[in-house]
Amino acid sequence: MADMEKIKALREATGLSLNEIKKALDAAGGDESKAIEALKSLGAYMAEKRAFRDVKEGIVSSYIHSTKKVGAMVELLCETDFVARNEEFQGLGRDLAMHITAMKPADAEECLEQPFIKDPERTIKDVISGMIAKLGENIQLGKFSVFQL
Repeated sequence: MADMEKIKALREATGLSLNEIKKALDAAGGDESKAIEALKSLGAYMAEKRAFRDVKEGIVSSYIHSTKKVGAMVELLCETDFVARNEEFQGLGRDLAMHITAMKPADAEECLEQPFIKDPERTIKDVISGMIAKLGENIQLGKFSVFQL
């Protein structure tokens, strides 16, 4: 029963398939932290493997701070309109717009290397790689702009 609870917790944390999570847990001898590292590596591998696929779809997402003095618009690209309509993909767009509003990176390359404001243990690149692993498509951060009074 404890194994099912571990699998369920890792599924909620990563969004990866039950089969991938079970393989990672088995390879890690049931150690959740080792399994998480293996799953992160898997996400990075999957992102690298899909990096050359065309991204012809996506969304424009925005975030306006509660002060109404600063905000950002961000272009988040994917392969299909199916993924573009996905709630989690759209949530990623909002999160990236919030991050960009707060951190004001100079360009996408700088943004990808920054610690994510909602989880400083992960970079933006890690967050996007996790979503690539979860949704199975190439996802790229496109153009963005910060507006501030």
